[in-house]
Amino acid sequence: MKKINVAIQVLPQGVDNVYDVVDKAIAVIESSGVKYRVCPFETVIETTWDNALEILTKVKEEVLNVAPSTLINLKMQASEKDVAIEDKTGKYDG
Repeated sequence: MKKINVAIQVLPQGVDNVYDVVDKAIAVIESSGVKYRVCPFETVIETTWDNALEILTKVKEEVLNVAPSTLINLKMQASEKDVAIEDKTGKYDG
């Protein structure tokens, strides 16, 4: 199965510290073992479609446990070949 990229943006509503909630989402992603990159407005993961759905489900469950009103925005890039994070941003890595 080909790898895709999914950008995940978590926007908790009605909590004292949104960063604590976002950190929980990133911890779920980190524990999944997939390649990922934390960006200022979203986190991008590199994995297969099926695995991405599993991770997204776990992120949603974890986030909604602490912030029952949360917007979760997703963007996905898929192709006939593997999609890698470095293909888009590698030239900017210092």
